[in-house]
Amino acid sequence: MPTKTEQMGYYAQKRQEYLKNHKKATFTTLLTTCKLTEHLMSIQKQAQQMEEQIITQMAKAQGVTEKLKQTDMMTWVGMMNNIKNSARETVLNELIYTM
Repeated sequence: MPTKTEQMGYYAQKRQEYLKNHKKATFTTLLTTCKLTEHLMSIQKQAQQMEEQIITQMAKAQGVTEKLKQTDMMTWVGMMNNIKNSARETVLNELIYTM
């Protein structure tokens, strides 16, 4: 049986870790009012949407298209990996490690 942490998404786990280590009062309040799970699931959903939007915008801006994928797969993979990493860092810095 998976633990609660294993069931949470990446961003929910990162948010919980951040609150626990850097915003102890907020973490304790959410925990004692039984709102921590709700908060973490909300953050996970927002983060996923934000990440998808950033990836789409960056891919379009950099010309990473299906045509590129068909003609030069290695370049496409490299560019998409960079875009995904950049998007993840943006989400972490703008949503997860704030408030």
